[in-house]
Parts: sequence; C-alpha cells; structure tokens
Amino acid sequence: MAGGARPAEFVEALANGLAILEAFDAGHPEMTLSEVARRVGLSPATARRSLITLSELGYVGQEGKRFHLKPRIMTLGSAFYFSARVDELLQPDLRELVNRFGDASSVGALDRTDVIYVAHVSVQRARRAAAVIGARYPAYATSMGRVLLAGLGDDELDRRLAATEFRALTSRTCTDPCRIREEVLAVRAQGYATTVDQLDYGITALAVQIRDAGGRTVAALNSSGYTGVVTPESLIAERLPALREAASHIAHEIVRYPVLQSVLGS
Repeated sequence: MAGGARPAEFVEALANGLAILEAFDAGHPEMTLSEVARRVGLSPATARRSLITLSELGYVGQEGKRFHLKPRIMTLGSAFYFSARVDELLQPDLRELVNRFGDASSVGALDRTDVIYVAHVSVQRARRAAAVIGARYPAYATSMGRVLLAGLGDDELDRRLAATEFRALTSRTCTDPCRIREEVLAVRAQGYATTVDQLDYGITALAVQIRDAGGRTVAALNSSGYTGVVTPESLIAERLPALREAASHIAHEIVRYPVLQSVLGS
C-alpha cells in the first residue's frame, strides 16, 4: 500500500494474482512461468500457484509453456464501467467535444505515478499510443497526468515524483524530475497543461482539472490532436473554454452520483 504499512487483513495471495494479471500488456501478451515470476517479482512456486488459480477461474489460459489472458478478464473492467455509469456520466461530454473539434477527448484518474484512462472518445485512426479505456501511462508524460499531479499537495507531489521511473518515450520526453516539478507547478498556477510529443510522436494535448465539490482535483479532462495540425497555442485559443465548460459539467455530474466521485478520487 502506498504511503504506509499494509493492514493485518491484507491478503498477499490476492495481491499476487492481481499483479500477475496487470503484468500482461502489449509488450508481454504471453509469458512463460519464469517470465511471469521475474516480471512480477515472485518466486516461481508462488507465481505457479497464482497462475493455476487464475486459470481455474477462467482469467488465464495456457498454450504449451506460455500463459495468456482470456476474455473473461474484460468483465473486471466492464464492472467498473457500468457500476460507475461512465457511459451515462462521462461519455456525453467527450462526444460533444469530439463532435465539435474532431480528434480525441479523454477523462483520466491518477493511480500512483500513472494516469488511467476511464473514458475516451476518438475519431483518430493513426498508429500511436492507444488512449483506450483502461490504458495506463506515466503521469509525467501526459497532459492529464500533469494536471492530476498539479492537484496534489507539495509533499505528496514530491513523493510521487520520487517514486516515478522516468523513461524517454520519445526524443522529446522530459525525464528530468526537477523540470517536471517546475512544469507541474506552472500547471497548478495556470489551471491547464499542454504537451507535445511527450507520450508518443504526433500527440499534442491540452488538459484541465475536474474538481469535486470541495475543490479537490479528482480527475482530468483532455482534448488532443495531431502534432503539426494543432499546436498548444491553437488548442488553448480554440478549445480551452469548451474544455473547462465540459469539466464543470462533469464535476456537477460527479456530485450527483457520489459513487463516481469516490472511485475517481480514491
């Protein structure tokens, strides 16, 4: 658990199983037992027990010596989507932004040092970092992530940055923690963040905060386009007012449905 000791009721076996499920991604669609154990940091015996359990539950399949996720894993994500009423409470504003400006729009929440996309609408078809629902990317490299980091207090911001593994995702990615901190503080002052080719080539994005009734940042909303077609300046001039209006509307929807506020702000 981030920021403190684990409670006595913490179930290590469950945590191991969830860590294994999260270990599969585009770069690791299938793995051997030893690869799973190494990637998650478990002993082969522990990883084997977890994989057998996940296989019996229908979340993991096996072909020869290699393990892979099965479609049943999607029920975990859809449970959040429907219980938080994402389609009803978040998607309409994103569709309106995309209908107005084209390109793409997303809502994201902060999870440790990453931003997770919880809603997304796009008309884009280019090959680049996928901003699909459930996608997870380093907060420092995204406009939404920087907005979310800006919503933290100074001590918590420093703790998250200290826990971050800074990697160059493109030749333009800023990986200097001091510079990132300066940029996050600037975002806090101006109320929005812009990024150009930080996460992937071809992505220029603008993001604003979504706040709860107490003024706490619980999520972020962005609008993005193709680098070279849009610029940070053009996004600010053309889209910032609409983005702030949509963020305000979403904030009111969150207040109307506290469960969504709880899951975004957790």
